[in-house]
Amino acid sequence: WIIAGLAWQPALIIAITVLIITCPCALGLAIPAVQVVASGALFKANVLLQSGDALERLAEVDTVVFDKTGTLTLPEPALDLPEGIAPESLALAGRLALSSHHPLARAVAATVPEAYPLDEAAEEPGRGVRAVVDGTEIRLGSLTFCEAEAQGAVVAARHPDASLIAFRHGDVRHVFAVRQVLRPDAPAVVAALRRAGLGIEILSGDRAEAVAAVASTLGVTAACGGLKPADKMARLDALKAEGRRVLMVGDGLNDAPALARAHVSISPITAVHLTQAAADAVFLGDRLAPVAHALAVSRTAVRLMKENLWIAVVYNAIAVPIAIAGLVTPLIAALAMSGSSIIVTANALRARRGRL
Repeated sequence: WIIAGLAWQPALIIAITVLIITCPCALGLAIPAVQVVASGALFKANVLLQSGDALERLAEVDTVVFDKTGTLTLPEPALDLPEGIAPESLALAGRLALSSHHPLARAVAATVPEAYPLDEAAEEPGRGVRAVVDGTEIRLGSLTFCEAEAQGAVVAARHPDASLIAFRHGDVRHVFAVRQVLRPDAPAVVAALRRAGLGIEILSGDRAEAVAAVASTLGVTAACGGLKPADKMARLDALKAEGRRVLMVGDGLNDAPALARAHVSISPITAVHLTQAAADAVFLGDRLAPVAHALAVSRTAVRLMKENLWIAVVYNAIAVPIAIAGLVTPLIAALAMSGSSIIVTANALRARRGRL
């Protein structure tokens, strides 16, 4: 303006006006304001974010993979004791179960409340836990791990939909039938996710018959049982190769590698510590609704982030040329700058109402 012949005083006023109106408040608030509101909304919905970019990755999800035991079902199953099991064997099974992180093992441990853990017990993820007592090895875990397939077939015939966990004490083998209850809102949540266009799969280490019963109740056609941790990771890698963005929801120790491998992951608060550490978010309570709510809020949040960025760009594209032209005063520039920040913040508040 000085080169154009304007006096330095009005030229300085115009320069100050431009500096005020180009203050990047709206641009600086565009993303953080939405993140704060969305994180607060998720906290109220019993979802705790553990990763800074979890919102963005949740918004990209097109496939949800669930574990079954302790995830689709409640974490506290009911146990049917084997016929003829000696009190000494039950006590040993309860003590060994205390060294396992699997939900089915917790059901065994609950039957022996006075039990205390065995020393030097070793857990093999996806298989079971073992220890040596008085020179004899004892095992608790899958039928194959305990070499109890024959006994398992008999128990499975009496309890076709139950999960099975075996105990081996030397040459003696017992099989426990564990009855699990679906989380009360699991059918409604899975149906809502399916209506939103998301693919649904169940990957579980439980026996195929128990997985099939849950899948049938939920209307899920893609369900696999008897999987080891490596099998789950292989399936996630296959989905990734197909271009899918997978949300993994699991709670067991054998789910931790799959949670880390997925595009984004959530675990219940009842999950083991290693699994919670591997997840990008955890949810509280006995209901599955927080998972759907997390997806809904994340999609809304990312859309609002983009809207806020466009608001900031459009504001500067209109306001800066007007300020350079000297058509506004510093006071008006300050009001415009504050107004743009208020608009961005008000738009961010809409993240509290997420929809799939």
